[in-house]
Amino acid sequence: MFDDFNYKTLSDAEKNGWVARTQVGHPGIKNATWWDEGISFHVDQSDANNSVMRLTSKTDGSAENTRHTQICHQRKYLEGTYAARLYFNDEPDFGPDGDGIVETFYTISPLEAPMDKNYSEMDFEYLANGGWGVKGNVLFSTSWETFQLEPWTPVNAHDTYKKSLQGWNTVVLQVFNDTIKYYINGHLFSEHGSDVYPEVAMSMNFNLWFIPEAVLNSTEPRQYHQEVDWVYFNADSALSHKQVEQAVASLRKQQVKQQDTVPHWQPKLDSYCGL
Repeated sequence: MFDDFNYKTLSDAEKNGWVARTQVGHPGIKNATWWDEGISFHVDQSDANNSVMRLTSKTDGSAENTRHTQICHQRKYLEGTYAARLYFNDEPDFGPDGDGIVETFYTISPLEAPMDKNYSEMDFEYLANGGWGVKGNVLFSTSWETFQLEPWTPVNAHDTYKKSLQGWNTVVLQVFNDTIKYYINGHLFSEHGSDVYPEVAMSMNFNLWFIPEAVLNSTEPRQYHQEVDWVYFNADSALSHKQVEQAVASLRKQQVKQQDTVPHWQPKLDSYCGL
């Protein structure tokens, strides 16, 4: 599966299987709105010949005026190489800086019941202002066995990569033979094993949300955004950072804007944004 996000509107993207989340719920600020208006498409500011997808989220600290953003692709992915080129921002577009903000690329299945063992999730989560016990810029890799929301009980494996990732970055996730490997810009920084290996089909997602316990003590409006240049999935081969870039370059040379030959899971599953 490859998508260059060469769209004009969200409706165009929906024709190729993308779904914007609008349902209220976990994660983020409780009762905040998940809005499809936060998904937009633009000319790449660094390359006028390229287009990107933008996720925009904003808050003034209140649930009423918080807008989280999420978009997902069909729930049919399991083992394979996942990759995406992402633009992370360390600072808001406007307003005061300092909120606990999460910029992501991840895979997820719905949690059928608290502590359900047949649950799958693998996350790249960039916290520009730190959080979850870490100060400063940090990228989390998290592979989930299961969890329950109340009381909060996570069962996962995670690692951190502590560095500013302001600007464009390529993430690669290799999921083969009971081993999950997370790469950032060609660097292997995290490896997890069979205890958290995915077991059921997942959707691919991007989202941008605020950590409730790390929201800035301010009522002044502020807004953040992240961008996505492309996303790629290969079910057959454990591809390196370089091999993924070569595959994407080849598709672009052939002027392929979007391609999806990944079969629907059998039995066919609905599209879920992790809900």
